Amino acid sequence: MIRFGRLERYVLARTMAGVGAALAVIGAVILLIQFVDLSRSVGTRADVGPATIFGLTLLRTPSLLQVLLPFVVLFGGISAYVGLNRKSELVAMRAAGVSAWRFILPFALAAFVGGVLAVTVINPLAAAFNARFEAQRARLMENYLGDTPEDIWLRQGDERTQIVIHARARDTVDGSVRLRRVSLFVYQKSPSGTLEFRRRLEAAEARLMPGFWQLKDVREATAGESSVRSESLSIRSALDAESAMERFASPEAIAFWRLPAAIRLTEQAGFSAYGYRLRFQQLLATPLLFAAMAVLAAAFSLRLARLGGLAGLAGAGVGLGFVIFFFNQFAGALARADIIPLFAAAWAPAVVALLSGLTLLFYTEDG
Repeated sequence: MIRFGRLERYVLARTMAGVGAALAVIGAVILLIQFVDLSRSVGTRADVGPATIFGLTLLRTPSLLQVLLPFVVLFGGISAYVGLNRKSELVAMRAAGVSAWRFILPFALAAFVGGVLAVTVINPLAAAFNARFEAQRARLMENYLGDTPEDIWLRQGDERTQIVIHARARDTVDGSVRLRRVSLFVYQKSPSGTLEFRRRLEAAEARLMPGFWQLKDVREATAGESSVRSESLSIRSALDAESAMERFASPEAIAFWRLPAAIRLTEQAGFSAYGYRLRFQQLLATPLLFAAMAVLAAAFSLRLARLGGLAGLAGAGVGLGFVIFFFNQFAGALARADIIPLFAAAWAPAVVALLSGLTLLFYTEDG
């Protein structure tokens, strides 16, 4: 079991205070930008006040902030270590024979634990808040100077049948998904494995209930036969409200604990789950990325203040953080284009950042 002495606890407290300050600053900036952006869109309605806009801003901010959390660790760590360096506290520690690794390791381990919490706790909460944000914004902007909604496409199926669902609009009613102006194309698998068209259903409304779709004002057409009208019809479905809403969302909007099920259901329906798999691997690599940012923060902040150039070195660390961010986005784009393996795209930024920080520390500390 790892035990920290008084010195390690002191440095850890200073670095965590720096991270808290960086989190407050970046969070405030995101709040301000989002409030202004929502004021220009949702705020154009005369019946929407500042309190409503601020509530939407609070729902939206966690999903944006979690993207920047690794850089909160980097900026907070640089701020804390530079402060210790300018006050000659790091000089006194080294003069007492304390290795730099003793005051780097606690922060790196704390950052790793923070990455685990960010993936397992913060990410699901941010996804839940973002879903509420999208639902409330859609309700406020419905039929009010909004863009023409995109068509909705869903697909569900099992070993015997596949159903393609097309709708003109969607919303939620009492927590359940409702589609409007719906077309359902039902296919059945032949013994050879090919899909054969069986029937088409046209409905004014389709509401997802537990275990089935409830259709209203239905017209059913079977191949080679005349159409049949009915007031209501039920179609079996393995989707629930949450998994159905996930079909409308990007992989980044799905909670970590829901990703394995989303991958399974997407592949079961015949779609590619490559984007979901990439997102899952990126989340698994997040704790390592947090630890790498903590090591980089120390590597760019331990230069003796009397030698000069400390501010420039710290600025270079901040610049490297932005480089890693764009490298992460670029690697993800290459993986989605099927140019590089998704495992490499998800883990390469964290590994490269960690190795870069360790290399600089070995060079400056051990020669």
